[in-house]
Amino acid sequence: MTLFYIHTLGCKVNRYESDGIAAELEKKGARRTDRPDRADVCVINTCTVTSKAGMQSRQEIRRIRKSNPDARLIVTGCYAQTESETVKAISGVDRVVGHEQKFGIADMITGGKFHDAKPGDVNSPVCNDTAYRNFQTPVKGEMTRAYLKIQDGCNAFCSYCIIPYARGRSRSMPERDILEHLKILSDSGYNEVILTGIHIGNWGSDLPSAPTFTDLLETIVRKKPVNRIRISSIEPMEVTDGLIDLIREGHTICDHLHIPLQSGDDMILGRMNRPYGTALFKDLIAKVHHAVPGASIGTDIIAGFPGETDESFERTLSLVQSLPLDYMHVFPFSPRKGTRAYNFTDRVADKTVTDRCARLREISAAKRRAFESGFFGSILNGVVLEKRNPDTGLLKVVTSNYLNISVDTDDSFKGKTVDVQVEKWDSNGNLTGTIQP
Repeated sequence: MTLFYIHTLGCKVNRYESDGIAAELEKKGARRTDRPDRADVCVINTCTVTSKAGMQSRQEIRRIRKSNPDARLIVTGCYAQTESETVKAISGVDRVVGHEQKFGIADMITGGKFHDAKPGDVNSPVCNDTAYRNFQTPVKGEMTRAYLKIQDGCNAFCSYCIIPYARGRSRSMPERDILEHLKILSDSGYNEVILTGIHIGNWGSDLPSAPTFTDLLETIVRKKPVNRIRISSIEPMEVTDGLIDLIREGHTICDHLHIPLQSGDDMILGRMNRPYGTALFKDLIAKVHHAVPGASIGTDIIAGFPGETDESFERTLSLVQSLPLDYMHVFPFSPRKGTRAYNFTDRVADKTVTDRCARLREISAAKRRAFESGFFGSILNGVVLEKRNPDTGLLKVVTSNYLNISVDTDDSFKGKTVDVQVEKWDSNGNLTGTIQP
């Protein structure tokens, strides 16, 4: 029996695809291990969204090879696609597999095809795939909330982002397949499914009749193949009035939206090639908050983009402080070779970038605390219980509006939907609550 190990770097889509590869291998009789030194085959699913991510990918390849010199070593993912020659040159790499071939990794490992091709299978640093590819059976993974990748690739070409090159143009999973996967996941006991993709709001643009993402959500709400749907991340231009109405109805779509901003300065947004301005973003967040007052609204911010002056940064601070945001994911600008922003010469000093990240994260933490405290004493319905915290022994609850609450209960509730009363923070700042009868 083949023992395999998978290490995943990067985004939720990568995690989904790693879980899918693992499931395909297990169907073929292989067994997963969490010890790379014991594996017959090690798969590293890499990330290249920033220069740091690329460096971490190289480090993991070398670390895993050092831990197990005898294992067959496959490297896949976005870094493998865009930097295949660099990966191929790392000692001990047996196969470099691009995005077009990664769904066949299980066959490579178990079907005697491992050495059919040599390192360097990737023919181009740009993914030219025109077909939507996925696993034939739904990916369940090890979480109590399942992921479903419904879209891949991106047409946006933001000036700092390599992903449109790494994953190619936008491709969509057909609606009938989405509904089928959701139904199977529901029948398998999943009460919540997280829809994910690279540019999820662009779903449908390549399909016959070009349905929109809102059209898809309306169909899901009407047919209800699963109890609850969460949207992983969606661009500002794609949060339609119809989508907001579906959330407000409160039956199927979680009242949680993650809407990237990236900068609160219009000049910087223009240099980023982001197709909106701060006025649109401000109006959108106000509209969502007014329609669904208890909704969790998160965003992404890049600090220290080239040309970001003190005045530009202060405009970002002022904007995010004024908005009813619940949290922010803050990233320092990372120049990525192959993008337009890599050649911008007006870089911001590293210390300045670090300081700006720290200020934004302080605001994010304060906003999160204010959001959480607003629910003290409230009873929230239909929350999903997840994994047990090994340090506290408590189960984690995830509410529709993205509160993470620790509850003291037994495993009989795990994966089920329950009602929880929000109580207070514990000594570590974690939100606590009690399950209601």
